Order: sequence, then structure tokens, then C-alpha cells
Amino acid sequence: MGPDTPPPAVAYGDPEKTDRLVRGLFDDPFALLGPHKHGRVRHVAAFDPGARRMWAVTGGKRHELAPVEHRSGLFFGKVPGTKPYHLRGEDAGGGGWEFEDPYRFAPVITGFDEYLIGEGTHRRLWEVLGAHVIEHEGQTGTHFAVWAPSALRVSVVGEFNHWDPRRHVMRRRGSTGVWEIFLPGIGEQTRYKYDILDRDGRPLPQKADPVGFGSEHPPSTASVVRDLRGYGWSDGDWMDSRAGRHARTAPISIYEVHLGSWRRKPGGRPISYVEAAEELVGYAADMGFTHIELLPVSEHPFDGSWGYQPIGLFAPTIRHGPPNEFRDLVNAAHRAGLGVILDWVPGHFPSDIHGLSRFDGTALYEHADPREGFHHDWNTLIYNYGRREVANYLIANAIYWLSEYHADGLRVDAVASMLYRDYSRKEGEWVPNKDGGRENYEAIAMLQGMNTAAYGDVPGVLTAAEESTSYPGVSQPVHDGGLGFGFKWNMGWMNDTLSYIGRQPVHRRHHHNEMTFGLHYAFSENFILPISHDEVVHGKGSMLARMPGTEWEKFANLRAYYGFMWGHPGKKLLFMGQEFGQAQEWNHDGEIDWAAAGAPLNAGLRRLVRDLNTLYRERPALHVRDCEAEGFRWIVGDDADQSVFAWLRHGQTDDADVAVICNFTPVERDAYRIGLPQAGQWREVLNSDAALYGGGNRGNLGGITARPEPSHGLPASATLRLPPLSCLYLVKD
Repeated sequence: MGPDTPPPAVAYGDPEKTDRLVRGLFDDPFALLGPHKHGRVRHVAAFDPGARRMWAVTGGKRHELAPVEHRSGLFFGKVPGTKPYHLRGEDAGGGGWEFEDPYRFAPVITGFDEYLIGEGTHRRLWEVLGAHVIEHEGQTGTHFAVWAPSALRVSVVGEFNHWDPRRHVMRRRGSTGVWEIFLPGIGEQTRYKYDILDRDGRPLPQKADPVGFGSEHPPSTASVVRDLRGYGWSDGDWMDSRAGRHARTAPISIYEVHLGSWRRKPGGRPISYVEAAEELVGYAADMGFTHIELLPVSEHPFDGSWGYQPIGLFAPTIRHGPPNEFRDLVNAAHRAGLGVILDWVPGHFPSDIHGLSRFDGTALYEHADPREGFHHDWNTLIYNYGRREVANYLIANAIYWLSEYHADGLRVDAVASMLYRDYSRKEGEWVPNKDGGRENYEAIAMLQGMNTAAYGDVPGVLTAAEESTSYPGVSQPVHDGGLGFGFKWNMGWMNDTLSYIGRQPVHRRHHHNEMTFGLHYAFSENFILPISHDEVVHGKGSMLARMPGTEWEKFANLRAYYGFMWGHPGKKLLFMGQEFGQAQEWNHDGEIDWAAAGAPLNAGLRRLVRDLNTLYRERPALHVRDCEAEGFRWIVGDDADQSVFAWLRHGQTDDADVAVICNFTPVERDAYRIGLPQAGQWREVLNSDAALYGGGNRGNLGGITARPEPSHGLPASATLRLPPLSCLYLVKD
């Protein structure tokens, strides 16, 4: 500060400004508080409503500050010199305390950060906003920053200031709408919120930090300071190799998990991140999956949302442990050769008052018009994707999980609801786009921006869209007009095939096309075949419960269906509990039925899934052309009367072909002829009716001789024994 710096208003007892200051209504506290030159001498103004006397201490000397008349807690006086000072307060009973003056510190956010925030292009937004433990001007403390452009005043509050919004009013940073303050002495595990006055001076419900890295245990709602620096990753080999593991040609088999109900511990508590790093990782690796996909781990207030209504978008839920323990889980997965995909929810957010809803007294993150900003299906709010700061917030959040937690991919929830303005709305309940259409241009641009940033900024990751419509180019590059996702969930395949397999076998002949129709569009996108959590909730029952027949027939149907799925083009995804045929519908308040997993039929099904995963990884023909029409050829696609399907999966050479044959009736077919690409000896490498899977051990164990007798358009053929309700995989010796 130069000698001409004007003195603060407190020097003159400016009644209007000082009155607003002590009432916590003044929006520029740094103009009044802290050090200022009055003439050529440094003066200090300090405010602490609990103090009756105040001193500034510097160079071992105490300089008492005089109380400002009629302004309780406000003090002002000379503090000669230029060395840093700290404050000492004393209450009416003579009790004293010392503290650093937050108003003596310069800003932390740079002008370049301000520029990027204002432009909506700060891809590492979390490094500027939120609560960061740092060293600033020789002091260790926490820097707080939050975006609230329409606020009259923003304060950070917590136990450190008795949740009193008068004590730590923040500094407004120009026209960006960002407020910041550095609080020395504040460190990890400090609880805090933001106290905001709207533009008319009305107090709002205290808000959690939109970029907070930690939260309290629900139902408490404060943010918690977490230091993300200095974690010791040991997954370098995985990170160097993962790009190849996420290619269209790679085997990708995903185990979808809700951490809160995968396994419960004594007393009913959910598994911790540290426990999951050993138990879940070990189990998924043993089962042969290539990836674990976690239902949303972002902090959320309501258990029953399964994480799909997040408020703390930058905070791993404390239900399972603090952030570094979540990193332990990811690190352990990588060291075991498993990728970790996170469900990500940019489509909506809950209206809980401590969250983003009317954050600064205006519709800041959401649309003001409920025709654009309210989800009728979920009673949630929709992000205003057309606001550059909001799009930036979401894109930066995606990069945050991929960067700070080494996540290998993001599965984006409810993409269809984002793409269309009339999604689940009646006529008159939605606002057309600028061209009068239903496409949500702004959401499309945000998704394209997210995918461009993810693939451009974080090498080797993947993104996948849960998209249930025929929107074109979901998994095509942005530069070709696509949305830029790496993969798309094949919801049509899932619905059709589950409809078929749930029917009594006698009726399946009339619905043969439900199993074949998916091949008409199987290569229009890079597809994942999902049997997800959504298929085992809300009265749908478990996968096993969907199957018709006796208990043995139910398991046989499910084994055959999984055989069909793993042999079908597309990457694989299975929700927890379905790998061993849990009988009950999924219950998020309990754990999956581990007690049943060891029963003979359940254990057999689990062995089948493990062997399918192994075969899928080891046989290139089953994965290398998952997304190419050249990798698939029907042998028998039209035998509706016998409910038989047979096809070839092609590898890089003819010798690598795998033939897949499924019989979806309970009738054994003793001499079923199929065409094959080569004469000679073929053998079963998998038979879902094998005894070790719980089947009747019927099949072709002695091998199969294909003769040079053309059939089904192929140069050779063989006669097979097709067990009832079964799936066979054949390879040439």
C-alpha cells in the first residue's frame, strides 16, 4: 500500500459503512478491515464481536487498538512498521486469544483464473474454487472460494467462528461472481458452509460448498475441508497401459456395484473403501471382470437415490470413508488389473435447500423456467447448460474424477433426458430450441465438451452413455458430428432379449425377432450390453426371478441367456448379485444374498460367469470385432420353431473363429446340423449345461467332426447335440 492509500471508513467513523460491517451486511470488508496506510503510518482495523479489547502484535510489541464508538467488536489504531502482525482479543471476563487477521492477506486467485472462470473455460476449476489447505504469505490455512454472482454478501462459517456470518465476510473478485478468503490456521476436517445474502439482503439457507471435497455424514449437511495433495499412487503400470484396455477391440466386462449394499459389516454398516479395496477388488478380479463400475459415489443426502441425486459433486461420499481411502480403492483395483468406472450424473440435482438450488438467491445452476429446469420424473432440478459457468462446472467435475482419483471412465446417467427438451413432458410443458425443435442444443454442446476434454486431457480413459433413444452418433467423435462418447449402453438389446427370455419357452417361437433384431443395428454404435441395477428394482424382480419354469429350469434359462450375451457382439455389464443368481430383487438397504451364493446351482452359475469372462478375454474372436459387422455372421438366425440361434464370431484369422449355438427350449436336439467355416475337428470350449455349472452334462464332449458338406452358406457342416436350455461355444482344434 502506498502513502496515498485512502484510510478506511472506520478511521472516520463512517456510520453507514461501519454499521453494515458489524451487522455482516457489508460486501467489501477488505476496504475497511486489515492494514491500511493513514498518512505514512500503518493503521489496522479489526472486527471480532466477542472482543472487548483488541491488540495488534508485531515485533514482540503489542499495540492496542481503540474501539470504534457505538460499533461493538470493531477496533482501529496505529500499528507502526511493515512486519506482519497478528491480533490478540480479550473478552469482558479477561479471557484472551490470539489469531491471525484474515484481512491482512492478499488475494489467492489470479487474474488469469478470473479470466478463465468468466470465459467458462477453466477445466481445472476445482483447483481454484472450493476449500484448499495451502501456505499463503508464510501462513498455513485454508483458502475458500465460491461462485455466487448475485449475492449481496458471502461469508464462510463454521465452528471456528461460531457459525457467525459477521466474522469472515469474503472478498468479491471483480465481475466473475467469485468470492474468496484465506483463513489462516484452518485445516483438514474443518466443517464449513457458506452464508449468503441475496441481492436484496435477505439471508438464504446456509449452503454446502458446490466444489467441496468432503462432506459430513448424512443427514448432516456441512462441507468438510479435505487436503487432496500428496497421495502416493502406485498404479503407474496400469495408467501406462490402460488406453489399450479401453479400445473398441479390447475385452471389456464390467461388474456394476452399489457399494452401500454389496456387502454389509457387523451392525449393518456398509463396507468401507479400505475393505472394498481388498474384498471387492479381489472378488471382481477372481470372477474375471475387467472393470468395476460404481454407482455414483458423489455425496448425496438420500440413501434411496442410490447416489443418483448428488449434491456434493466433488466429494466422494463419506459413507465409506474419506477421499484418500477412496483413492486406496482405485489404486488397489489398478494393481489387481481392474479398471474403475464411475457413474456420473450431470442431468439433474436435488432441490435440498443446502445444495445448488437457488444458490445465490437466483436460479444460478438451474433454469428459472420450470419447463426447462424441473424434472417431473424425479422432482429434481435441471442444470442450465447454456450458462457457460455451469457447463464449465460440469466439465471440470468430469475431469476432476478422472484426474484426482485416477478413475478410468465415466458412465453418464440419463443422457436421453438431457438430449431432448420434451423428455417425459406433455405438450405445452416444454420450451422448444431456437429452431423450434426438441433437441437440447446446450446439453449436447456440454456433453461434447465433456467428452472432448476427457479424451483430450486425460489419456486412456473411456466414457459411456446410458442413452435409450436412437439419437445418432452417440459414440462417434465430436469432429464427425457425434456426441463423442467411447461407448453407448444398448438399451434396446437389453429390453428385447429380457422380454424374450422371460417368456415361457412354448411362446418364444412367436417372438424370435426379439433376439435377432439387435443385430440390425449392433454396429451402428460402440455398444455395451447392460444388465444393470435398473433391471432388478421397482418390482421387476431379480434376473433369476424373471426366468420361467422350475428352479432348475430358471437356472438353465439364465445360464443360456448369459451364454447368449457373452457370445453376442458388444462389451458386457452385469450388476452385482446376478452373477450367482440372487433370487430376491435388489434391496439397497441390505446386502446381496451372499448366503445363497454357495448353493450348488448358484455356485454353478457363478462358475459359468467366471468362465465366460475368461473365454471372452482369451479368445480374440469374442471381443476384437465387438463393434464391427465383419466380426459377426449368422449361421442359423431363422429357426423360430425350435428357438435355436447359431452364429460365428470372427477373429483376425479363420482359425480363430468361435461358433455360438443356443437352444432356448427345454427340448434336447440330438442331431442338429449347422454350417461351419472349415472341415475338421471342432470342440466345445463352453457348454452351459455342463455339470460343473449345475447342468445335466449333455453335449458333445467327444468332439465334433465337421465334414466338407456345405450348409447354411458355409463350406462345411457338423451335426450337434444341443442340450435343453443351453448355449455352446465351439472352436476348431
